[in-house]
Amino acid sequence: MLLYLFEYLEAFESGFSVFQYLTLRAILSALTALLISLLVGPSMIRSLSNNDIGQSVRDDGPETHFKKAGTPTMGGTLILVGIAASTLLWADWENTYIWVALLVTMTYGVIGFIDDYKKVKLANSAGLSARAKYFWQSVIALTAAIYLFKSAQVPAETQFIVPFFKDIIIDMGWTYVVLTYFVIVGTSNAVNLTDGLDGLAVLPTVMVAGALAIFAYLTGHVRFAEYLAIPYVPQAGELIVFCAALVGAGLGFLWFNAYPAMVFMGDVGALALGAALGVVAVLVRQELVLAIMGGVFVMETASVIIQVASFKLTGKRVFKMAPVHHHFEMKGWPEPRVIVRFWIITFILVLVGLATLKLR
Repeated sequence: MLLYLFEYLEAFESGFSVFQYLTLRAILSALTALLISLLVGPSMIRSLSNNDIGQSVRDDGPETHFKKAGTPTMGGTLILVGIAASTLLWADWENTYIWVALLVTMTYGVIGFIDDYKKVKLANSAGLSARAKYFWQSVIALTAAIYLFKSAQVPAETQFIVPFFKDIIIDMGWTYVVLTYFVIVGTSNAVNLTDGLDGLAVLPTVMVAGALAIFAYLTGHVRFAEYLAIPYVPQAGELIVFCAALVGAGLGFLWFNAYPAMVFMGDVGALALGAALGVVAVLVRQELVLAIMGGVFVMETASVIIQVASFKLTGKRVFKMAPVHHHFEMKGWPEPRVIVRFWIITFILVLVGLATLKLR
């Protein structure tokens, strides 16, 4: 929105042309989202507390978690407000990718909000049924996938890129829709599974989003894309503003979510953030790189799959508790140690993902 104001003012003062630069608008987007989160956070936390929006704790979980019962949850709403407001302020409204990313993120947030509300306010421990949750996740992901496939203007928008190999580019056809569907739904649920400790999910999300912002900028710049031998996708560059808003809002939320947490994000935040990462990775054609950088999310999801499969097939559990972050807690690791080590792992994996830009 502000972009159009500055374009108008540019006619009177040429200095306003600086706001045309993506990098500047990305910085301002991150700072705006961060400021919104820091300013709105305290009042939102008070409101959640006053309305008894408190976290319930599993009886079979680590004993150290019992003291967390009653901590305000659904704080992910704060992240979504920051992302939406900042993106709308600083992004180009004529860019289709911005609207796809925003709508997917916000609609997944609605699914999470309904789930959280049923759990907390309606005293329904199951929340939104797994079938209903998966159905609506699928509807949104398929709608986005089909729209992107039908509206693609250049072949690069639907080609499959293999990291480290610049000559392996696969024209996917309709299988693009299938891949997009699984990336969005899978990443959304993976981040949700990871969100079990204070700050465990949000900082890895921030780091991955920051890396995807770099991919977006380079993918949307014809010269950089040609130099790095990555696909040039004309609209992708503007996504740096969206990713920057996610980074800023996520850091602002971490201010309140760091151990010991004052507020939890709930499904409203976790489902939305995962979907945001998934849809951006699809738009910048870096699905496999997302799997590398989001290795912690992959590990958490795999631990649940392995645990369930092992128990059903053999009656034995591989981990003391799944997802795997609880396994380490049950082994005696203090919660902050688990959190920080998972952050470090994500930082390393993000660097590996960024290395694919040159190691091709």
